[in-house]
Amino acid sequence: MIHLYRVSKYYEGIPALREITVSVDKGEFVFVTGPSGAGKTTLLKILFCAEHADEGQIIIQGMNTFRLSTASIPYLRRNMGFVFQDYKLLPHKTVFQNIALALKVIGTPYGDIERRALLSLKKVGMDKKDHLTPLKLSGGEQQRVAIARALVNEPQILLADEPTGNLDPQAGQEVFRLFKDINMKGTTVLVATHDWETVQKMQRRIVAMERGKIVSDTKDPVLSPTAPKQEPSMR
Repeated sequence: MIHLYRVSKYYEGIPALREITVSVDKGEFVFVTGPSGAGKTTLLKILFCAEHADEGQIIIQGMNTFRLSTASIPYLRRNMGFVFQDYKLLPHKTVFQNIALALKVIGTPYGDIERRALLSLKKVGMDKKDHLTPLKLSGGEQQRVAIARALVNEPQILLADEPTGNLDPQAGQEVFRLFKDINMKGTTVLVATHDWETVQKMQRRIVAMERGKIVSDTKDPVLSPTAPKQEPSMR
């Protein structure tokens, strides 16, 4: 489903990714771990076409992203959802309006918007708070809404960048349970995180990165490297 071959990315001549080669099969749940500056965020941004790689090949669902025109990127993203650490919800719109907007921008028929938005909110347990604005919600609730927005188009791939970084441990565990449920229903999930304790508990494939390179790729957490050290940020 996702294939990267010798992918590199540079910022002002400094490598953020260095010859990344990795494949993710349909239905996999993959944690991307590593210290700050390891390249986790850059990797996810490239998969979402928010950034362009400088070298290598990237194939997502049979499409070569190097050959995609700018106009074709929204078409690719229709099958992808992205969850951000800082939620990125519109603060002056209600929970429902935030979800509905994601449907409007892709041209969903007006008659389907309400049904699909409420169904997505129900999946994450937020349908009873659809009339509230994000500022009236806890951090965990805001992240649930952000997940609902990412899932409303029923994407085949879900990407999440440090989705629990701003949450307390209990709220963070609830978010990861949601990801697990989503994955069990067939969605391919990639989560960038430094939450090593949760990574070990969930027993999923782990791709460990350091300084823009993959240093370990294993489906057995017992054999994975120890929790990475924190380092000065590169990007």
